[in-house]
Order: sequence, then structure tokens, then C-alpha cells
Amino acid sequence: MAKYERNPDVIASLTPEQHWVTQESGTERPGTGRLLHNKAPGIYVDIVSGEPLFASSDKYESGCGWPSFTKPIEPAHIAEKRDLSHGMVRVEVRSTHGDSHLGHVFPDGPKDRGGLRYCINSASLRFVHRDDMEAEGYGEYLNQVEDV
Repeated sequence: MAKYERNPDVIASLTPEQHWVTQESGTERPGTGRLLHNKAPGIYVDIVSGEPLFASSDKYESGCGWPSFTKPIEPAHIAEKRDLSHGMVRVEVRSTHGDSHLGHVFPDGPKDRGGLRYCINSASLRFVHRDDMEAEGYGEYLNQVEDV
């Protein structure tokens, strides 16, 4: 079993935007994330800890301006926190082991796929293509990635 943890060396190497989003609970501008339009098969992992978060088969176009997913690949890797910032009541999602701010979860996702929309900042994610998953230690999640 892989061990995922907050890695200070990785944190020190983050870009200013990645640091602001993951460590200071920032939000990238809508429509600007490098993974927003990614349609390749694979998984999305926490940029800080490497813990697997979302599968490409659960990604969908929500029109909100950020990558959206219907569910986490491994629910134990997602922590939810009540967020009262910006005069709203929302549910923040963070990686469990890396404690990276990922984004928020809303109850307005596709009803036929569970009804949730995980609205996630690209800056908090690293994409691992299906062809690289085994070599990078994520082979156990191949069954959750679609064939294209």
C-alpha cells in the first residue's frame, strides 16, 4: 500500500499559483486551468502528496470554468470542511494526507451519476495518463479509467 504524505520539498517547488491554491486556499481564475479541457484517460492526483483523487471517467463538462468530477476515485483521500468564506456556506474539499486545498463540492452535479459536482482547481492536481499509471504506482486504479 502506497504511503501519501505532505511533502515539504514538493511544496517548496510549487509555482506561485499552485502554492496559493493548495497552501493558502486560493482559487484559480475560471477557464484558465491547464486541466480544464483534458480528455485523456488517466487519474488526477494531489500535486503535493500524490494521493489519487479523481478518475478521468468521472470527469465531465459542467460549464463552471473548473475541472468537474462526479465522485472521488478513493473517498478516503478527500476531506470535507465547512467553508463560510465569501458570505456563502460551501463545502471545501482537501486532500486527506497532503492537506491541499482542492476546491469545493456542490449538490448540483448530474443526478444520474450521484448528483455531486466536485469543482476542482487544476493547480492542485497532477494528471497521470493511463499509460503511465502502472509505472507510477497507480495500477490498482486502472479499472476505474475508461478505454478510449
